[in-house]
Amino acid sequence: MAVTVTQLVAFLRTVQRGSVTAAAAELVVTQPSVSAAINALEREVGVPLMQRDVRGLRPTPAGQVYAAYANDVLGLLKQGARAAHEAHDRALRTLRIGAVTTAGEHLVAPLLRVFHEAHPELEIMLHVGNREDVFDRLVAHDIDVAITGRLPDGLPIHGERIAPNEFVLITSPGDPLAKRSVVSVAELADRAWLVREPGSGTRAVSEEYLASHELQPRLLTLGSNGAIKQAVAFGLGIALQSRFAVQLELGVGMLSLIRPREGLPLRHWHVAYSAIGPMRDEVSAFVQFAQSRAAQRALGNPVVTGS
Repeated sequence: MAVTVTQLVAFLRTVQRGSVTAAAAELVVTQPSVSAAINALEREVGVPLMQRDVRGLRPTPAGQVYAAYANDVLGLLKQGARAAHEAHDRALRTLRIGAVTTAGEHLVAPLLRVFHEAHPELEIMLHVGNREDVFDRLVAHDIDVAITGRLPDGLPIHGERIAPNEFVLITSPGDPLAKRSVVSVAELADRAWLVREPGSGTRAVSEEYLASHELQPRLLTLGSNGAIKQAVAFGLGIALQSRFAVQLELGVGMLSLIRPREGLPLRHWHVAYSAIGPMRDEVSAFVQFAQSRAAQRALGNPVVTGS
């Protein structure tokens, strides 16, 4: 099978952009060259990969399946090139870390401080995004490891637990419910709940918690943990947040807690990495470090084992 990198790139860009015109513009080539590359790829694979509809081009069922493999191939080629350059010149060694927003804001800094002290020769790059964005980048091999909450189902990703992730229900300091030792969940039904954007792990935890208690309150979507904390402090609503994200505000009295009798979610933080292809030494070193006693001390947690 004489599949080329050019064919795979043209196919994936067309899948992502929804048209040959947009793919050609991004690749700075002509539209006929993109079409020719896709046609040649379809001949090599032996089935149609793209089809036209009212919105433009979209992958056929076969194309949807093939795109995942094409993405892995291109990602592994990029990873292989990086590994070859790093083997040729050790000064070029890098580690690209992704983190979901809460972890990026509150967990990564203490971890990186300790890890960098042990590996000062590594250039470390950090990308922070919501859960969906981080996993997309990990699957595409655009980052090497990720610090995240719950691991996804159905993606070629491995992960190890590194710390508990306790969720708390925050409210304004003057909220009468914060003065009580316990509160029934039913008493929270008429409160506005502040949630993150779709694709956020914290948003998913909040929605699952509300559904499990058959609550359908008014939801207000805010795009960051910081915005949610400010809005809660000013009495605009209540919110589920990781204790990591609010421990400072709780300590200085900017926020208070509501303690539902029925309990609150307890999750875990994970270090995640691709299940596709060989693991680079730098990735292995960080995964092992993230589970170490040194990492737990940096986070102020007891050692957590298991996966």
